[in-house]
Amino acid sequence: MHITRRTVIEGALATAGVGRLADALAAEPAALPPILRTIPSTGERIPVVGIGSNAYDVETPAATAPLKQVLREFPGLGGKVIDSARGYGRSEAVIGQLLAEIGNRDRYFIATKAISAPQAQAVLTRALIDESFQTLRVQVIDLMQVHSMVRLEELIPIYREYQQEKRIRYIGSTTASAGQHAQFMESMKKHPLDFVQVDYSIANRAAAKDLLPLAQQRGIAVLNNMPFGGRNGSLFPRVAGKPVPEWAGEFDATTWAQFMLKYNLSHPAITAVIPGTTSLAYLRDNQAAGRGRLPDAAMRRRMEQHWDSL
Repeated sequence: MHITRRTVIEGALATAGVGRLADALAAEPAALPPILRTIPSTGERIPVVGIGSNAYDVETPAATAPLKQVLREFPGLGGKVIDSARGYGRSEAVIGQLLAEIGNRDRYFIATKAISAPQAQAVLTRALIDESFQTLRVQVIDLMQVHSMVRLEELIPIYREYQQEKRIRYIGSTTASAGQHAQFMESMKKHPLDFVQVDYSIANRAAAKDLLPLAQQRGIAVLNNMPFGGRNGSLFPRVAGKPVPEWAGEFDATTWAQFMLKYNLSHPAITAVIPGTTSLAYLRDNQAAGRGRLPDAAMRRRMEQHWDSL
């Protein structure tokens, strides 16, 4: 049986006697201010729930339309961070096109990764990196990251040049594999990075052992990728047919997505989560996790125990 996030939400709503997903998630998140976290290297504050755009690799108007709705509504719901990559197919181009059409580029914090697997063997030139600026249709990129450490030692000095020219505001590096964490931490110790991006979820807690504490020690902001499992496998099938525990109300979570995101955000090292977001319903659900109360240490342990028992 193919179980999706939508299947899980609709099943929970039916159990609660709520008619339609659209009705249940149509309203904006509760009238509480978005939670903001500080980027240690500058003191700038950003909202804690962003958007991952791996699934923005689309071509047709029908596929692009809902993404435009998401990006148009995103700032109004308190969001700002959009993460992309050259390796995500047409993601950068789609984002660039849609933000140009919407016309409010200044309301977004755009992060990308200039060199990904398709360019991994290419000669590294500024022209190659400039392609991200062209496809995103921007003069300045807020955060440029080294994708999964691909050619990190070569890229960091080039990124520094762009940063000195004020074309890149922040520099970072990413990983999405626990098997890479040890090597990744060595790079964190060697290079003065503004950001790292790390795989972490309630089902994948490896980063919490050493990597996240190291980021705190070194004053590095953390973007959290794959908070719902990502390519390692969606977490939603595990909760299909199961109600969100009543005690989740103690930290203002009413859906499984909010339960998962608030768990991640309650770790003090996490600056922002970047769940994939391709519909208004998911956008509203995710953004609600960036408001209200977060679990404390005791509640985090309770959440882990509950998850492990499912």
